[in-house]
Amino acid sequence: MIKFQAVTSSRRSIRLLATDIDGTLLNPQFHISEGDLEALRRAHAAGIEIVLVTGRRHTFALPIAKQLGFNLWLISSNGAVTRSLAGETFHRDMMPRETCLRLVGAMQEFRGNTVLTFDTEVKGAIVIEHLNEMGASIRRWLEKNMASIDFVVPIEKALTRDPVQAMFCGTIARMNQALTALGAAGLDGNVTVLRTEYPARDLLMIDVLNAACSKGHALERWAAHRGYLREEVMAIGDNYNDVEMLEFAGHPVIMGNACQELLDRGWTVTHGNDACGVAVAVGMALETVVSG
Repeated sequence: MIKFQAVTSSRRSIRLLATDIDGTLLNPQFHISEGDLEALRRAHAAGIEIVLVTGRRHTFALPIAKQLGFNLWLISSNGAVTRSLAGETFHRDMMPRETCLRLVGAMQEFRGNTVLTFDTEVKGAIVIEHLNEMGASIRRWLEKNMASIDFVVPIEKALTRDPVQAMFCGTIARMNQALTALGAAGLDGNVTVLRTEYPARDLLMIDVLNAACSKGHALERWAAHRGYLREEVMAIGDNYNDVEMLEFAGHPVIMGNACQELLDRGWTVTHGNDACGVAVAVGMALETVVSG
């Protein structure tokens, strides 16, 4: 059931609106719906700062960000990199090479599901060993990123510098086994483990980042830098990797297509990504500006 709670009860206007991309801003056809696009442009014109917060690496998120038609900042790779459209870097939180070597060594059974990401624009930004164990549901992503992928065997040879993150991707059943293995890897306190799950595609992606790195930490850092209070921040998301961001925001809004764990949190629920849910949330944010 769709439910809304008025954000106008706050005495403060929304000044910063952070939205996830996949499953949130993008519709099921992987496009920005016209209604969402127009709403974000209205919010920008009204003085609300828009920031995209995504699990995508910066370069892969850029084509989406550029469609909005105004300058903005992107928090990418689940909080590891905060960078402008023009390429100016505000913050990077890389995983130490030594930590990643320990991680890869502990996850030998899943090396066919392992993806390393580096903060570079050239081939080698993404490193895998082979495609044999990459499921059909991730093939679209692989095809779109093929120009950036380097195949390195063993994958440890690619770790000549600190990576942005490691990712394990595959079927939900297989990746639940990987989560168990990660829990026994002895890396607690050294890494952050986030997951993004799409049951309809039988796809689970496990992102392993530096300790205390998340969308929430990055959004909190950016808000402090810009002088925004939590009560002036709205965040919109749909998946497990959005939880920390939604917990930080004074006004958390989740999509109607969100995973059940988020739906059970009691947060404001907007429409699904197939029905311009972002536009509805933006409308609530704009009401606070008008009433303020």
